Amino acid sequence: MKRIEWPSPNRDERGSAGVDMLVLHYTGMASAEEALARLCDPTARVSAHYMIDEGGLVYAMVPEAQRAWHAGVSYWAGARDINARSIGIELVNPGHEFGYRAFADAQIAALTALCQDILGRHFIPSWRVLGHSDVAPARKDDPGELFPWEQMALAGIGLWPAPGDDPGAAAVSALLARYGYDPQAPLEKVVTAFQRHFRPSRVDGVADAETRMMLLGLIALRDAEEGARA
Repeated sequence: MKRIEWPSPNRDERGSAGVDMLVLHYTGMASAEEALARLCDPTARVSAHYMIDEGGLVYAMVPEAQRAWHAGVSYWAGARDINARSIGIELVNPGHEFGYRAFADAQIAALTALCQDILGRHFIPSWRVLGHSDVAPARKDDPGELFPWEQMALAGIGLWPAPGDDPGAAAVSALLARYGYDPQAPLEKVVTAFQRHFRPSRVDGVADAETRMMLLGLIALRDAEEGARA
């Protein structure tokens, strides 16, 4: 994993919250150069702890002990100041606005190594390895349906569910909130965010039987993991 220091001034102190989340993004800009400039622009007031370009080069931008400004208005499992408790990683990709494409193999290899290093140093449960769209479903689409979440889970980074029984359509909203999604966000947006992460073969915002079964299977995995740590 090739890494260089590229400090961003956009940072502050975490406060009392410890790191227990890892949030992945795409840059959503036309080039890596534009993304770097924005992440280091004091007037933009955005940053990340790391950015990884498509060749696999890691830019270290904000020390992990400090808060980077990557999540914005967000929510997960009762917490709203996601920046205070998370490490944010940006992946260079033009995103849905500028020609979304598959993430490069070298980029994912570098991300995998970086995430494994982070998870080895911080207590971050698997179900708290998330995409920006998971914590801000009404606003964000990244890292999107082309991000290889299943591949990452096989490398020990995040969860990937085996389908459970169908809990029925009436249970969807409560189950999504139980997993961690914002109960106040529009349901269609939350279902879409869930599908981008866990059912990328069809992202339509419809909580069909397959989506519901994936959700229930995911909760079973999360509950088993949490129970083993209790």
